[in-house]
Amino acid sequence: MAFHRMAAIILRQYYLTRSSVSRVLSLFIWVIVDIVLWGFISRYFNTFSSSGLNLVPVLLGAVLLWDFFVRVMQGVTMAFFEDVWSRNFMNFFTTPLEVSEYIGGLVLSSILTSVIGLAVMLALASIAFGLNWFALGFMCMPFLLILFLFGIALGVLGCAIVLRFGPAAECYIWSVPAFIAPFAGVFYPLSTLPQWLQYVAHMLPPSYVFEGMRSVIAGGGGFPAVALATGGALAVIYVYAACWFFTRTYRMAVRSGLIARYSAESLG
Repeated sequence: MAFHRMAAIILRQYYLTRSSVSRVLSLFIWVIVDIVLWGFISRYFNTFSSSGLNLVPVLLGAVLLWDFFVRVMQGVTMAFFEDVWSRNFMNFFTTPLEVSEYIGGLVLSSILTSVIGLAVMLALASIAFGLNWFALGFMCMPFLLILFLFGIALGVLGCAIVLRFGPAAECYIWSVPAFIAPFAGVFYPLSTLPQWLQYVAHMLPPSYVFEGMRSVIAGGGGFPAVALATGGALAVIYVYAACWFFTRTYRMAVRSGLIARYSAESLG
C-alpha cells in the first residue's frame, strides 16, 4: 500500500469540502443540533429524577458516543458516494490505485471528519452542559476506538452494498445506524431487551461500549476491561470481514462487467 495514493483520496475530499459551504456545515450542524437537543432533554429529566443520578453525562455521553460512531460510518460512505454521484469511481482504477489503498483513503478521510465532529461535540457539551469527559482521561479511548472500528466496518460494508446494487441501495445505508441503535443499548441497559434480543446485542461491539460507559459513570464495577476487549475483538473481525466483502464485490463487478453498466438505479 502506498500512502501517497491514499493521500490523494483525502486531498480530493478536502477540495470537495472546501469548495462547498453545505459540505462544511454538514460537519457541524447536526452535531450541534443533537448535543443541544439532548442536553436540554437531559436537564429536564433531571428535574424528575429521584435517584440523585445526574442524567446529563449518562444521556448526553451516550449521544456523543453514538454521534461519533455515525460520523465515522458516514465519513466512509459519503466519500464513496461522492465518487458514485460524480461517476468518478471507475476513473480511480484506471490508475495504479489498488482496492486496499482506496479503502485506506476512505478510512483516513473518515478519521479527519469524525475527529472534527468529535471536537465540536466535546467543546459544546463541556461549555453548555458541563459534560467533563476529559476527567476520564485515557479511559475513554477504548470506547472511542471500538466505535471507530465498528463505524469503519459498517461504512465499508455500506460501500460494498452500493457497489453491488447501485445508487438505489443508498436509502438502505442511511438507515443502518437507526436500525442497530435499539440493539446497541445506547440509552438503556441491555437487560431491558427480551432475552433473545440480548443475544443479538452481544454480537454488536457498541453494546459493550454503552454498557461499559454507564458502569463507569455510575462508579460501579471499575473499568470494564474484559467487556471492552470482547467488543474490540468483535470490531476488528467486522472490519476484516467488511474489507474482504468490499474487495470481493469489486472483483466480481469487474469480472462481470457490472461497473461498466453502472447506472443511477441499479447494477441489474
